[in-house]
Amino acid sequence: MRGLTGSIATGKSTVAKILRQHGAVVIDSDQIAKEVIEPGTDGWIEVKKHFPEVIGLDQKVNRKKLAEIIFDNIKRRRLLEGIIHPLVITRIKAEGRYLENLGKIVFVDMPLLYETNSQLWLEEVWVVYIPLKLQLQRLMIRDNLSESEALKRINAQISIEEKRKLADYVIDNSGSLDNTKEQVDKLWYQVIR
Repeated sequence: MRGLTGSIATGKSTVAKILRQHGAVVIDSDQIAKEVIEPGTDGWIEVKKHFPEVIGLDQKVNRKKLAEIIFDNIKRRRLLEGIIHPLVITRIKAEGRYLENLGKIVFVDMPLLYETNSQLWLEEVWVVYIPLKLQLQRLMIRDNLSESEALKRINAQISIEEKRKLADYVIDNSGSLDNTKEQVDKLWYQVIR
């Protein structure tokens, strides 16, 4: 299994889409994170116990409210990460092993890859990179956030510059889509060789 990461709004989804077009299976850790807190799951029970204010009348976790809480309080963010990350990683490893046993090339799209030390169990890590100024601009536009709200989300992760230094491979997504695709194509051919 290979890791695909970057920071918020750097273009991981774009790279994941290109990889899928090549035939890779991309496991989306954000999707799994949503699934592990669905009503009735172990994750949901723990979230309800520690964050009762985010449980709606429909018993679902209000993710927007939860985000507001954790981006304003590092202690509560660490608590939530302690609940969700182990559940997500266990699911990814099981799913990834199963898919690899079927002969698939598997990537894990994981924004918090380094924050969870997942580089320790992945073959290699590809980082999708853009400079901070562009990242901030894209995030503000994409999520309709103020600069301070966007910076809170960016600063909740290891900096993109640090991730770039830790990467096995870096895909610079600050240029055109064609340029990004060219970089991914080149790395993909190394994988299948």
